[in-house]
Formats: sequence, C-alpha cells, structure tokens
Amino acid sequence: MFGSVSNWPRADHFARPEKKEGRKTFLDRMAWETAGYFVRPWSGRAVLLKRIIGRVEKAAEGLDRLSDDELKERSGPLRRRMRMEGFSPPLVGESFALIREAATRVLGMRHFDCQLMGGYALLKGLLAEMETGEGKTLVATLPAATVALAGIPVHVITVNDYLTDRDAGLMGELYRFFGLSVGCVVHDKTPAQRRAAYGCDITYCTNKEVVFDYLRDRITLGDIVDELQLHAEHLSRGEGRSDRLLLRGLHYTIVDEADSVLVDEARTPLIISRSDVSADEERTMKQALAIAGNLKEKVHYRIEYEADQAVRAIVMTDGGREEIRLATENMGPVWQSPIRREELARKALTALHLYSRDEQYLVSDGKVQIIDEFTGRVMPDRSWEGGLHQLIEAKEGCDITGQRETVARISYQRFFRRYLKLSGMTGTAREVRRELWSIYGLPIVRIPTNRPLKRKIIRDEVFRTLDEKYERVTERVETLHGRGVPVLIGTRTVAASERLSRLLDGRGIPHQVLNAKQDREEALIVARAGEPERVTIATNMAGRGTDIKLDRGMADLGGLHVLMTERHEAGRIDRQLAGRCGRQGEPGRCEVFISFEDPLMRDGYQGLSGRALQIMNRSGSNLWGPMGRRVMKNAQRRVERVHAGVRKRLLRYDEERSDTLSFSGRSE
Repeated sequence: MFGSVSNWPRADHFARPEKKEGRKTFLDRMAWETAGYFVRPWSGRAVLLKRIIGRVEKAAEGLDRLSDDELKERSGPLRRRMRMEGFSPPLVGESFALIREAATRVLGMRHFDCQLMGGYALLKGLLAEMETGEGKTLVATLPAATVALAGIPVHVITVNDYLTDRDAGLMGELYRFFGLSVGCVVHDKTPAQRRAAYGCDITYCTNKEVVFDYLRDRITLGDIVDELQLHAEHLSRGEGRSDRLLLRGLHYTIVDEADSVLVDEARTPLIISRSDVSADEERTMKQALAIAGNLKEKVHYRIEYEADQAVRAIVMTDGGREEIRLATENMGPVWQSPIRREELARKALTALHLYSRDEQYLVSDGKVQIIDEFTGRVMPDRSWEGGLHQLIEAKEGCDITGQRETVARISYQRFFRRYLKLSGMTGTAREVRRELWSIYGLPIVRIPTNRPLKRKIIRDEVFRTLDEKYERVTERVETLHGRGVPVLIGTRTVAASERLSRLLDGRGIPHQVLNAKQDREEALIVARAGEPERVTIATNMAGRGTDIKLDRGMADLGGLHVLMTERHEAGRIDRQLAGRCGRQGEPGRCEVFISFEDPLMRDGYQGLSGRALQIMNRSGSNLWGPMGRRVMKNAQRRVERVHAGVRKRLLRYDEERSDTLSFSGRSE
C-alpha cells in the first residue's frame, strides 16, 4: 500500500521528494501497452475491499458514546502507530471508524459501506469507479485524513476552482476536528498564500494550478537540483531559493474526476511562457487578417479534416500562394519569406473561419479568454501558441498581448507519474482503462452503488438538420415544463446554450443558463436546478462534480429530466451528464437529440455520402434513426481513438524533449 510510513521521505522545500522517472525503452512501452489490452475492472478487488467494512464496524463499537474530546484523543495513539506500523488493515479500520464518527457529528453525513470501500481503494493506490451521485467528495476524506494523520502531505485534485473552494470549505471542518490543517489553491491566490496552502497537511487544488506551481518551482530552482546546494545557499545568505518554492514535494494525491484530468485534458501540455508585444507584430497581425479576408474558399484555400488530429485545417492552393505573394510584394521583410507569409495567412484564415466567438473562446473585459472544451469554463491567462491567439485578438479588436516564448512545459502524464503514490476516482473510467494502466499503472476497481439505480436512458432521437433538432428540443422542454418537471438541458458550447435560450424565450419559458459566461453564479444555479418547473441550460460543466438535489415531490414526477442536445467527443462525458439525474436511488430520465449537422457527425465521420442521403430521403424516416445512431456511435469512437493517439504522441514528444534538455542539466 504505502510500505513503512516511517521510511517515507520528509516533506520540506529542500528535499521536495517525487518519484524519479525511469526512461522506458521501446520494448517497455510495447509491454505496458499490450498489458493494457488485457486489463479489466476486477470485481474480485471489490470483494477484497468489502473486508474493510467489518474492520470499521468492529473498531466503531462504543465510539458513539464518546465525547468530542475523547474522540479526538483516540487519534493521538493512532497517529503514532500508523507512523511506526504503516497502514495495516486493522489500523485503517480504526482510522476510518474515527473519521466516519467525526463526519457524522461535524458534517451531518455518515459514510455508507460503499464509500468505505471506495476510500480503501484510494488508500491502496487504485482508481475507484463510482457512479455519479455516490458522494465521492466525502469518500476522499477517508484516505486523505488517514494519510495526513500519519504525517504524509496529501493533495486532493479537482477539475475547477469552484469545486476546489467548495470541497475545501465543506470538508475542512472534518479535518480540523483532528487537528489537521487544510489549504486551498485557486487561481487568484498569491505566491505567499500558495506556499502556505501547500504547507498544510491536506491541500485542495485544481490540476492546472498544481502543475503550473510545480513548473514555477522548476524555474525558481534553475540549475540547482541538489538538496545540499539549497541548504548551503540558505545558510550562507540567510535566505535562498528554497524560501521562494511553493511545493514541498509530490507525496500522495487523490485525483477527483480522474478520467477528465488524466485522460481528456492530457492532450494539451502545460506551458509557462513570457511575452513581448511590439508595434511591428501588431501591424503584421492586422495585415495577415486583411489578406486572409480577401481569399476565397475553394479558390485560394480549402478546409480539410485532419484525421490524425481530429480537427479541421486550412490547406492553401497554388492560386492562394500566388495571391498572397502578389498582395505582400510591397510589405515589410517579414512577408518576403514564402514559408513565413504562407504560414501567417494560413493562421489568419484559421482564426477567421475555424475559431468562433462563444464556442472556442469568449471576449470578456476586452480580452480573449479560451473556453475549456471539457468543462465549458474559461481558462484565465491561457493562450494559443504560434501567433494564433494574437490573430484572434486582432480579429475581435482587442489589445494584442504579444507572442509568447516557452519558459517551461510538462505534460499531465509526466507530472502525475511523479507522485510517490497516485490514486483517483471517477464515475466513468472503464472505457479508458487500458490507457490509465499503460500510462499511469492505475488499475480500476468498480465500487457498488449504495442504492439500486433507477435512471432511464431513452434511445437517441435523430434529425436531419439542426433547426429540426432544436425545434423538437424546445417542444419537449415546453411539455415537461408544463407538467412541473425539473429539466436540465446539456449543450456542448456557449453558442449552442445561448441559441437554445433564445428559442425558450420565444416560447415564454423561464430558464437559467449555466455556461462559461455565468461561471460565478454556478453554485446558485445548480442548487436550484431540481426545483419544480425549473429549466436549466448548461454546457458540460454541469457534468462534472456538481450535485443537483430534487425538491420534495419531484420524485413522483419522474425526477430530474436531462435533455442532451448532442453527443460529446467522448462517451464518458455523455455518461457524466446523464448522471446528473437518478442519483442515490432517485428516479431520473435522460433523452438524447442528435442531427446529421452536429459538429461531431461532421468532424468524426465527415458526414454521409450524397448517395446515402438520397437513399434515406426516398425511404422516408425509417432509416434516419438507425443510421444516425450508428453513424454517431462510429464518429464518437473514431474521435476517441484519434485523441488517444494525440495523447500518446504528446507523451512521446515530452519524453524526448526531456532527454534532450537533460544534457543542459534541465528536464523542463
């Protein structure tokens, strides 16, 4: 599990312990990837995990009769024994019993048996797959408090600032009951506040913040890699770089929504950069947009689908290259290189035609802010590389920030593999079990639900056009709203949520919109989504970590009704959104509406051939449903495979880059 706790490395800003990466050979990678094909969620593990329930019940005898002070005193001897003996099953049972009893008193929540099993799985370094609504936030308190009581720092990773702040606030009282300190790291924290938070026994932080703070520490350290050097610097000067470091090392982490953090978001490296804007650069960007605006599709360029990247791309024609040459003959030296001017024009066309406001980005307070495609939230201070961000700023009339030079970078895969102990939990992991095993060595165990599921998933309804689909969705919402049923409508983009909002306004249906533009109001909107007649439109941010509670009497109406207006790039995200209903044994229904004009249908399958569409048109509506469901399923699987390939190439590139930099004494 952890081995002897007494032998674990100490936590301070000099030692900064982390797991050293072993460079995998080609044969090593092949062996791990091959083994991944045979990895299955092992139900036998769940049987073994059940044994902890009996140990907890045995240790809990008489705890309910103790006063709060007496309960706290029980943790003292337990701390010492765990440090000396490690996390043996009897000691874990005693720890879990104390935490459960304290949670009952402090939080008014008592861990279910399935949550005890989930907590034990996390303590053993497994990935616990638990259905949505099973209380994963409370599950994390069991291993987090247990490990912290033994003196090992714990990082609890969540997917956004809202959940980080919420979970640290809700669970903090439980940890402080045992004298444990709790820290919270969100975007607006200062370096001093971050250092203090990471110095706590348990730290809640988002995946992006902890990785960026790790990179900042690497920049601060520079060429110093030895603990003795840091000590010597501190002693000779009275202060040193160690006083500016944020993290104390990477000991034990619990990753909430692990598939989102370790898989979905692992397609993009984390980069720290610096920028320097100049008048020449701003003029060049505006010239590029002016040139691109005069180019004609199919004459000067084509928009093609790159299968290996699962994205659309601009391809210049010979006529387009000649048109660009003629247009830039009398411009500055930056336009005299054929490769440079073609690349500038291509990126300008990309900014104009492939990146849309309220889909890939927002404009807020005069700044272009990227929208996270997996959560629907904005990502402050993030930017696209290679001048694309500056071109979009020029397109939207914003101040140009200047191109960025990379100072430090790392992939999620390499970062999380550096924790001495890694564990995670999610409601949707089985589809990516091979990747989780081959990259992180994380085996999956399915945890049974506390109550039988009553959620009903209705077969996808297929339409030819977007207009037909949205008309049907609007009619369905109107019907459900008239019956008083609470409705949650899931969309992929901000633009789609606002389009649907306008349609509902046209029918006089009151509703709330939860998307990247209303991020600050999320808690209030989500809290009310289960009220009678409540209609909530949400991007997929509602599919991760949020809890919608039904008002009294709503179960009699069938519970929360989820309407999914299109499929996402990963089936797991669809399952998360559907999991907003039917939680903890409550009833709930989910309906899915798709069309042949959906972006996923277009990008993942490139549409049906004209001949196939003609056949279906002549046959009436008989083929539209079965064909649409089959095409959408294939498109989704195809995009999932492409994204898996992107993640694999990113990791390979990151490892090769690290090998190259290691000759200079750096690895990031």
